[in-house]
Amino acid sequence: MGQKVIRLLHADEIECRVGYISEKGLSLLLYKDARVDMKILDEVYGASNWQRKHEVIGGNLYCTVSVWDEEKKQWISKMDVGTKSNTEKEKGEASDSFKRACFSHGIGRELYTAPFIWVSASKTHIQMKENRYVTTDKFTVASISYSPGREITGLTIINQDGQVVYHLTDEAVARQKPTAQPEASGKDVSVRDTVKTGHQAEAINRELARTGVALDTVLQRYGIASLNDMDEGTYRKAMNSLRRTKTRVA
Repeated sequence: MGQKVIRLLHADEIECRVGYISEKGLSLLLYKDARVDMKILDEVYGASNWQRKHEVIGGNLYCTVSVWDEEKKQWISKMDVGTKSNTEKEKGEASDSFKRACFSHGIGRELYTAPFIWVSASKTHIQMKENRYVTTDKFTVASISYSPGREITGLTIINQDGQVVYHLTDEAVARQKPTAQPEASGKDVSVRDTVKTGHQAEAINRELARTGVALDTVLQRYGIASLNDMDEGTYRKAMNSLRRTKTRVA
């Protein structure tokens, strides 16, 4: 029996979370919840063939998810740490550490290839409340498609009224793919693509939300039109600068 294959997430298993918001629009992050992880673990390994364990190490809550390998007759374990939640701290850390451990097993790893998702103010309702921009709109993934390499190549997001607020086609992804540099150049291939997708875009959005710095400010500082134009060096400079910025007072 060969290695079990973790299936790709369906559109109705992916949720949207607002990452950064300003008067000009907002960015969205794609994520999965713990129920999806448990569902896929049951599907792939069977309800009795996986287990989870939580433990505190160095003051941080870790989760170990183990799955039974019938061929090797042994448990295969992956561990990761959770991050603090604004509400229900312990529950939030437990859930987050579990989801991260499941990422290590390959569940939902395709979300790391998500594009930078920007919804302009004309397509959403943004208002100022207690000195910060907020929205009550809800966003849903209506459809999603993947490449043979398990990368997101098509994505449609709608709001609570069923209106399309973001649409990415396979053709658009193909146009965005950077041209590979010759090996003799000494430059990394596709570094620009890795910045505009996955955990790096998510990391920038978290820092923007924490500091209150506007995305436009970052783009203007480095002379680029969007995160799609940010190379690896610029990404590191931007993140270092944001990390030195104080947290915005709510």
